[in-house]
Amino acid sequence: MSNPAHRRRLNWPAAVSSFAAAMIDGLISIALMTPILMAMGYFDYAQHGRRPPFALVVVSLLISFGIFAAVHFIPINNNGQTIGKKLIKVRIADLAQDKPHAAIILGRRYLPIYLAQLIPVLGPLLSTIDVLFIFRSDRRCVHDLIAGTQVVRCE
Repeated sequence: MSNPAHRRRLNWPAAVSSFAAAMIDGLISIALMTPILMAMGYFDYAQHGRRPPFALVVVSLLISFGIFAAVHFIPINNNGQTIGKKLIKVRIADLAQDKPHAAIILGRRYLPIYLAQLIPVLGPLLSTIDVLFIFRSDRRCVHDLIAGTQVVRCE
C-alpha cells in the first residue's frame, strides 16, 4: 500500500535539493549582511586577529535574523518556502503536509538555530549536528524536529 504523504517526503536526491536551497538562502544572507557587518566594524576584529565582543556578535546575529525574516516572511507566509526553497521546488510543511504558520516556521524552525550560534565553542558544533540529521531515515534536521516540520517536494 502506498502512502501519498510518504511519496512527497524527501528522498536522498531531494535532501540534496533541500541543502542547495539552504545554500541559496545563505548566499542571500551573506550578500545582505556583509555591508552591514563592515559598517559595524565586525571584520576589523578579524583583521587584527581578535574576536569581536560578545555584544557585537549578539547584535549582528539579531540583525541577521531580522533581515532573514524580512526577506523570507512573505514567501514563507504564502507557501512555506524561502527564496531558495522556491527556486529548488521544495517547501516546509508540518507533519500533516500542511503549511505551518510563518511564526512557527521562523520562531521554532529558524530562531533556535540562530540562537545556538551564540553558544561559544558549542554553537558551530550544534549547527553541524543539526544539518547532519538529514542523514536519518526521515530526512528531518534538528530544526525540523523542534518545529514539527519537514521539507517536502512541491507538486
